[in-house]
Amino acid sequence: MFWTRLASGIVLVIAAVVTILAGGDIWFLTVSLLTLIGLYELYKTMNIEKTALGYAGILTAALHCLLLRMDVEGSAVVAVIAGFLVLSSIYVFTFPKFNVNQMAFAVFGIVYVPVLMMHLYQIRELSDGLYLMPLVFLSAWGNDTCAYCVGMLIGKHKMTPKLSPKKSVEGLIGGIAGAILLGSGYGTLFGQNLPSLGNAAISSGIICGVGAVIAVVGDLTASAVKRDTGIKDYGKLIPGHGGVLDRFDSILFTAPIVYYLAVYLGTLY
Repeated sequence: MFWTRLASGIVLVIAAVVTILAGGDIWFLTVSLLTLIGLYELYKTMNIEKTALGYAGILTAALHCLLLRMDVEGSAVVAVIAGFLVLSSIYVFTFPKFNVNQMAFAVFGIVYVPVLMMHLYQIRELSDGLYLMPLVFLSAWGNDTCAYCVGMLIGKHKMTPKLSPKKSVEGLIGGIAGAILLGSGYGTLFGQNLPSLGNAAISSGIICGVGAVIAVVGDLTASAVKRDTGIKDYGKLIPGHGGVLDRFDSILFTAPIVYYLAVYLGTLY
């Protein structure tokens, strides 16, 4: 299991580096594919992936991706509203085929996966996008690694005992502190490639610190959905890791934070 997880992890990192470096259509298609697969995995937990609700939700996700690539202003709002109207129509005109929980979950999925995930593409499209991308992973995976190490060493107080009993308050604090240090270090090393941030060391530290806090929420949200729906993993696409959502649960939440903070902090200088 360990070697399978390690091997697939290495392949994932290589694929991520290659596609992020390529940018443009290659990165757009990569993120769009991850988006559609992730939404399918999410819908599968409520058994709506192969129903009218599921198809409508996935088509809405594709619409959002397309509008974003066409640089249509407010593409997320347009997609969410369109998706809500279509899903509502399916719900009422096929009543009582679907219950209200399935309907609500279908709408939730549109925001949870496509809208959040596609910020990975939006970050890469920024002027400093290539060098801003690592902040997403430092916020999520850097925080997770630091939290795990601190939690193992000194963790005593349970953070969410019923949802994730292995996570501790000490780990939470250590993960956030570690992410801030990693971000600041990254900004110091690559500050010349992040001119839009002004003081790259401070800005990167702020971005990773806030991103780390939100990453914890993202991780726990994915865990909560799995607990509520009685599944262990969202899928089996990535050997040793599970599905797309199992690997990108915290990334979904850190990507928008990195994007908007980078844009906002860029306006301060």
